[in-house]
Amino acid sequence: MAKFQRGVTAEANLHSLYLMFKARAGNEAEIRTILAGFQSIIETYSEDYSEAELSGFVAIGSEYWPQLYPNKTPIQLCEFPNFKAGHHFAPSTPYDLFIHIRSDRVDVNHLVGTYICHQLAECVYLQEQVKGFRYLDGRDFTGFIEAGDNPHGLKRQQVALVNEKEDPLFAGGSYIHIQRYRHLLSLWQALSETEQENVIGREKLSNRILAQQDPFSHYQTTHVLDENNELIQVLNQSMPYGTMKSEGLFYIACCHTPIAFEQVLASRLGVESEYFDQLLNFTRAETGAAFFAPSVDFLIQNQ
Repeated sequence: MAKFQRGVTAEANLHSLYLMFKARAGNEAEIRTILAGFQSIIETYSEDYSEAELSGFVAIGSEYWPQLYPNKTPIQLCEFPNFKAGHHFAPSTPYDLFIHIRSDRVDVNHLVGTYICHQLAECVYLQEQVKGFRYLDGRDFTGFIEAGDNPHGLKRQQVALVNEKEDPLFAGGSYIHIQRYRHLLSLWQALSETEQENVIGREKLSNRILAQQDPFSHYQTTHVLDENNELIQVLNQSMPYGTMKSEGLFYIACCHTPIAFEQVLASRLGVESEYFDQLLNFTRAETGAAFFAPSVDFLIQNQ
């Protein structure tokens, strides 16, 4: 398989920095050159600050891809699914570039982010930046473990990366979906612990699955089976973010196919069911965008 961007499948860190950009028209050639050197930048800083466990990846927006790489397109690349069901919806807020930087040191993330922004300064506008961080023992602000069912070891690559049979030209790449959720914590904290556990479908402290599941629990609506009765999986690289004014979750799904994310999102919203994820009564998606993170080899060969 082609050399993939290590940040796509990296294990959890303490801090992250998410940068979303809009490209200036006519700078495609320069942007391609900068993206081709992105992993070299990560490797250089990683050597300088080896204890930080630095990694990262760059992904190109689904709507911007035809401008940046007009002659080569991932087979399944598509726009963010702008689903709506009842009072719940998933907004689409496209970005041209998404750069994900993470390590165990916030200062190292800042150093790398500053360098990348300086490199891209003449080519892009920085539309949004979010700093994520590990909260307690890997929990969301709801108090429950985040991404406790994530695959481990080589399974992470199998779930997150396109393989040779699926799309030979884009093997080693990954379909990326992001959503920035803002939590309504005053409403959430008004619930009893038992009520919270019923919404999530797990015990709060232990993360054990509840024996009795409500059909609208977060667990029930996110554990979706495919036509072969097998669990649909994505690699969840989400982290909480927050200030004294707002707190939430920056959700990142990495997968070898965009269909997995679409099916889980449709299930959560109740697009084809009378049941929706009741957690959505306590959190709101404010952004949503689809990207593809190509392999390192593709970025270098197509600069």
